Amino acid sequence: MFDRLRTFLTRKSLSAPDADLMAMFGATPSGLSVGAAQALTVPAVQSAIRLISEAAACLDIAVERRVDDVWTAAPDHPVAALLDDRPNEWTGTFELVRDMVAAALITDKGALALVNRVDGGARVHELTRYEAAHFHVDYSGDGRLEPSFRVNNVPVSADDVVHLRSPFARCPLSMAADAIGIAKTLEEHAGRLFKNGARPSGVLSLKERTTPEALKRIRDAWQLAHGNGKSGGTAIVEGGAEYAQLTMLSTDGQFIENRTFQLQEVARAFRVPATMIGELSRGTWGNAEQMGREFLVYCLEPWLRALEGALRRALFSPDERRDYRVRFDRDDLTRASLTERATAISSLIASRVISPNEGRNWLDMAPREDGDRFENPHTGASQPGGQIGAAAPQPTPEQREDDA
Repeated sequence: MFDRLRTFLTRKSLSAPDADLMAMFGATPSGLSVGAAQALTVPAVQSAIRLISEAAACLDIAVERRVDDVWTAAPDHPVAALLDDRPNEWTGTFELVRDMVAAALITDKGALALVNRVDGGARVHELTRYEAAHFHVDYSGDGRLEPSFRVNNVPVSADDVVHLRSPFARCPLSMAADAIGIAKTLEEHAGRLFKNGARPSGVLSLKERTTPEALKRIRDAWQLAHGNGKSGGTAIVEGGAEYAQLTMLSTDGQFIENRTFQLQEVARAFRVPATMIGELSRGTWGNAEQMGREFLVYCLEPWLRALEGALRRALFSPDERRDYRVRFDRDDLTRASLTERATAISSLIASRVISPNEGRNWLDMAPREDGDRFENPHTGASQPGGQIGAAAPQPTPEQREDDA
């Protein structure tokens, strides 16, 4: 106990307390709150975490360089090769991004990955993620909240750390502990309800006095017909017993509504549309696309921006940060049907906003010869022998006479 107290006092920061530190001083949520392990058994919570983390991991990630205030792809940079293949020998880029975002959603400390450099620190060799139990984050108490990191109790430089965490220094899982706990309680109540043969449909009232032996026989007869997971049987009892049917209370009739509301609470905690975690009471064909756009803009985009900033700070030197960045390609989440995309690309090419090769790149097609010219294929000026912006040729006098 003394060692544990000493660990808390030396490694925890009151300026950004986590759930363990708050519990140590008695600042715990209500008795219905659950821990991370129990929270992940609630399907809505698991679905929300997987939705955010896997959506971020499915996006293509690239390194870009700024040239004349225009960001262009820089596939030759060593960081691009690292993120394109495998950040380390046992982890792919998809797993790294997914687990980083998921850890930031689950733990107050957030997610941490350590950069391993070679050649005297000039080249990034690998990027390794650590579990929350193996790293510690301390913040300065002077109001600046400058973090310092230790991995396996060894201090590491903040320049070599990719650190991703939730706002308010608390993860959604711990901030919504009470709401998740109520959802878990309702789920357990439903399990007990059906496990015990649901609720009795009525009550047997005995008008006459009876002996304990008779009561035992009546109870055994009732259990034989309705107990041990059985329901709907016929119980035969002795004595002047009368059956009174039980009426269903309003709270029992609203049990499904209560469970639905808790699903919406979980969706609000993780800022995902309720329809994306299976609550379809308000979902229609008309608003599904709008909800998908809101998920990208208001839920996923902040996580992508935070992860891009963390990767940029740790993977590039201070001089490179001015001209290089890590960027996730959001186009994968905004792709429409092939017909709609073809119509949009054709319109942009005709209005000379993009070139044909840029349109082919959006369709993952190889460029073609003379595909970088900005021309309108629907006008005669773009046909062979024509000139863009040239006036139409005027007829000769002989042609005018022939026409006459």
